[in-house]
Amino acid sequence: MEKIINPWKGIEGYFCFGCAPHNEDGLKMEFYEDGEEIVCLWKPEARFQGWVNTLHGGIQATMLDEICAWVIARKMQTSGVTSRMETHYLKPVHTTDSHLTLRARLKEVKRHFAFIEAGIFDEHDQLCTKAVCTYYLFSKEKAEKEMCFKGCYTEKEVENL
Repeated sequence: MEKIINPWKGIEGYFCFGCAPHNEDGLKMEFYEDGEEIVCLWKPEARFQGWVNTLHGGIQATMLDEICAWVIARKMQTSGVTSRMETHYLKPVHTTDSHLTLRARLKEVKRHFAFIEAGIFDEHDQLCTKAVCTYYLFSKEKAEKEMCFKGCYTEKEVENL
């Protein structure tokens, strides 16, 4: 697994709830590339619970949407917006787990739309929540101009430049 460098870190106005490392109220998600998958290892906190010791469903959906966006950034080398998201909550996600693993992969691309499958796995590697996200893809020019996106690379790739 190779750590992905956050391409928006240091950009003025960047305060993403999902991935900004300086957003004190945010999730502070970090991402890795593992073959065709994008992976996030995340430690749940009680402050994100809905019911007692249970991760709020809205937080789960946010995390799944976020990792899908990172699939677009890394695998498609552009950005886009969520067009549709179908989420299935299969079993509770506990805030008492030592860690959660999120995994996502590009399933298909049709014209300007990308379809991504993602899941949240508990500390026992059991699938708890899954989603399919549809993203409208921006052109590389629009991604750079409007989203300050100049590419998404792993630490190893940057070292080798």
